[in-house]
Amino acid sequence: MAITFYSLARCPFCRAERERLLESGRSFSEIDVGEHPERVPELVKLTWRRRIVPVIVDGARVDIAPQGGTEF
Repeated sequence: MAITFYSLARCPFCRAERERLLESGRSFSEIDVGEHPERVPELVKLTWRRRIVPVIVDGARVDIAPQGGTEF
C-alpha cells in the first residue's frame, strides 16, 4: 500500500521526514498543503482538527508529526 505524506514547503520537520522516506526506498505521494489548500480539510480530519504537518498515512496507520511538526 502506498504512503501519503502531507507536508508544507517551509516546514523543516517535513524536509527531514521526506529524507527518511526517500532513504527507506518506499514509494509515497506527497501533498504540499500550501500548494493544495483544498486538501487541508482531509488533513484536519486525519489530525483530529490539528493544523500540523508532517502527517504520514500508511494504510490504517496515521503518524502525526512523528519527529516534531509545524503548525499552519
